[in-house]
Amino acid sequence: MPLRVLDDYKSLKGKRVLLRADFNVPVNRGKIGAEEDWRLRSVVPTIEKLRKAGARVILATHLGRPEGKKVAALKLDAVAKRLSQLAHVPIEKLSDCVGDEVEKAVASMKDGDVVMLENLRFRKGEEENDLAFAEALSRLADVYVDEAFGVSHRAAASNVAITRYLPSYAGPLLAAEVSALTKALEAPERPYLVVMGGSKVASKIAVISQMLSVADRVLLGGALIAPFYKAMSHCIGATSCSDEDLEAAVSLMKHPYFKKLILPHDVVIADPKDPKSKPQVVDLQNEPFDLCQDHEAILDIGPKTISAYASYIRSAKMIVWNGPLGWFEQPKFSHGTLALGRLIAARSKGRAFGVVGGGETVQALARTGLADCVDHVSTGGGAMLEFLEGKILPGIQPLLLEA
Repeated sequence: MPLRVLDDYKSLKGKRVLLRADFNVPVNRGKIGAEEDWRLRSVVPTIEKLRKAGARVILATHLGRPEGKKVAALKLDAVAKRLSQLAHVPIEKLSDCVGDEVEKAVASMKDGDVVMLENLRFRKGEEENDLAFAEALSRLADVYVDEAFGVSHRAAASNVAITRYLPSYAGPLLAAEVSALTKALEAPERPYLVVMGGSKVASKIAVISQMLSVADRVLLGGALIAPFYKAMSHCIGATSCSDEDLEAAVSLMKHPYFKKLILPHDVVIADPKDPKSKPQVVDLQNEPFDLCQDHEAILDIGPKTISAYASYIRSAKMIVWNGPLGWFEQPKFSHGTLALGRLIAARSKGRAFGVVGGGETVQALARTGLADCVDHVSTGGGAMLEFLEGKILPGIQPLLLEA
C-alpha cells in the first residue's frame, strides 16, 4: 500500500505545515497522566522532524465528542501544556481552529514555531467532512501531514476533505502503522495468532470473521467471551451481554472456521460492585450450568487459560493483540492481561512479529514495562481493526500514491 510520505516533500523550510494528530486522551482535573499521554509522545518525533526542517507547525486534533459545540471540559489547554513538556518546546494553544484571529496568529509564526488549534470537533463541519470547513483549515497552511491513524477509519474534514486543498502526505508514524498492519494483513508469518479482548462482539464481528479466515488461531478474552457462553446456555450472571452481541456470537459460531476460535477453559468471577468480593476461578463445562450467580460477573481469564494461551503465543511467528482480557484496571483481575502482555512482548522483535493496538491494550502493555519490546504499537483501536478487515480506510485513501 504505497503512500505519499513526508520525506517526498523537498523543502519544508518556512512552510506552514498542518499536522493532524490524534490527541484524544483522558484529561482528569486538567491534567494528563503518564499512562494516558502515549498518543502525545508518539507524535513528538514528527514535531521534532518538522521543526528541524524549518517548518512552522500547526497542530490539529479533536478531543471527546462535543458534537459541534464548545465544551469547556474538552478544550485543548491541558493537551497543549502536556505536549509542550514532552516535546520541550513552547506550544501556543489558539482560541479557535479557523477564522481571522487564527489566521493572524499563524501569519505571525516563525520557522520552528508550534501552535495548536482548538478542538476541531467544536465545529460541526469537522465530523460532517464539510468542504467549507476543510477549505477554511487549508488557508492556514501550505502542506498537510497526517499522523492521526486513530481516526483514519472516519471521514472527517481534517483528514479527508482537507486533502482536496493542500499537498497531502502521510507522516512517519502513519506510514509505520500502514506498513506494520499491511504485513499482518497480506503477508503474515505462520503460525499467525490473534488475541482479542475488550467488549462489544457486534462491533468486532467483521474483524473476528476476517481473522478466522486468515489467522491460524483467534484467542478470545474480556467481555467478548460472555455472548458465546450465553449462546451455549451458560448463565453468565451480571456479565454484560446485549442482544446485539448475542446475535453476533451466534452468527460467528456458524463460521466455517469457527474451530479456530479459542475460548477460555476457566474464568475468574466476582461481584464487580463489591470491592471486598473474593475472586473465584470457575472451570467451563460442556453442559449448560450457572457460571455466575446473578450478582457476579466474568472479570478475567483463569490460570488454565493463561497457560493454554501462553502455549499458543510461544509457538506463534506473528501475533496481533487488541483488547484487554479482563478488568485489568483492578489489580486482582489484571493477571490474564498482564501475563499474556508480558509474553507477547517477550516473543516480539525476533521469534515473532508483534502488533499491539487499542487504547486500553496499550495502557495494559505499558504496565508490563515491556512496550518497547513489541515490534509495532498502534495508535489506533477501531482503525486498526477495520484495517485488518481488509478495508481501505477513508483517511488513508487520499494518501495513496495512485489516489
